[in-house]
Amino acid sequence: MNYLLEKYFSSLEAQRSKLLLELKTASNEQINQQMNGKWSVSQIVGHLILTEELSVGYINKKINAIKEVGRTGVFGELKMLVFIISQRLPLKYKAPKSLGEQPRSFPDFASLEKDWDAVRQQLKLLLERFPEEGLKKKIYRHPVMGRCNIVHALISLKEHIAHHYPQIKRQL
Repeated sequence: MNYLLEKYFSSLEAQRSKLLLELKTASNEQINQQMNGKWSVSQIVGHLILTEELSVGYINKKINAIKEVGRTGVFGELKMLVFIISQRLPLKYKAPKSLGEQPRSFPDFASLEKDWDAVRQQLKLLLERFPEEGLKKKIYRHPVMGRCNIVHALISLKEHIAHHYPQIKRQL
């Protein structure tokens, strides 16, 4: 795996491990309890997993035509900065319609962890075979930022988890 991709993937994995460690101590009732009609912790994590799953699928599809896609530049870096700031603000955003109205939920922590492990393994395998010359290519389509590169994709996945983390903590 490319050094840069490994660095961002390791950071993403550390973030996920920390979250899973916190969820491990919660009861199945706590994980699945909906408060005031809001998503349960299980549904929030289901949303995060689905986002990663769809991202991996999209990148896997685009990697076959990587020579035909354009490169990111300074404007892409500025969009990434604005996105990071937006994710760290305590604002609510509507989930993209492509993710569906209700995210999937899990009956228990073990099934939640198993599904996320499987998706994260797919991401790791994708990054291990990602071509070096494709690092600056617009290989990923974000619903808000538009087309961006693989590093931006990893950053956006990490920021997405960070955005939902306070919501998860409030539910526990």
